[in-house]
Amino acid sequence: MSQLLTIAAEEAQNPLVPPIPELVIGLIAFVIVFGVLAWKLLPNINKVLEERREAIEGGIEKAEAAQTEAQSVLEQYKAQLAEARHEAARLRSEAQEQGAALIAEMRAEGQRQREEIIAAGHAQIEADRKAAATALRQDVGKLATDLAGKLVGESLEDHARQSRVIDRFLGELEEKAEAAR
Repeated sequence: MSQLLTIAAEEAQNPLVPPIPELVIGLIAFVIVFGVLAWKLLPNINKVLEERREAIEGGIEKAEAAQTEAQSVLEQYKAQLAEARHEAARLRSEAQEQGAALIAEMRAEGQRQREEIIAAGHAQIEADRKAAATALRQDVGKLATDLAGKLVGESLEDHARQSRVIDRFLGELEEKAEAAR
């Protein structure tokens, strides 16, 4: 029976509920530990968290600043590239204009030289024609004078008379040639 009493005494005490003095001591120890941690550790934790937050925000700001700077550099490069393309197009256009002007100038120079050569050729032909006409006139005149002298039976050696006869004869030949046309 004594065993039963011990079992009954044990049944009166619930194993899930601790005894009150232990509960009070545990609660006091918890408050002390929590107070010390809140007093010493909480400011350090807050300080570290604040530093981390500032570092993250600073990093974000730095990243945004770097992104803004990169965007501005990109825009500058794009502007320089567009300007370089515009300059290249302008230079290409200038070169084409200069080439066209040079071609036109060379054509004009070639035309001028051609006209000079043609004019010189015409002048040479005219000079040769006049020289040939003069030589022909002299030869025809001499032949006409000799023939006339043989027909008339007297010498026509007088130059003045010879010139008049030649001029009259050639004049008649030219009139006949014009009338035949």
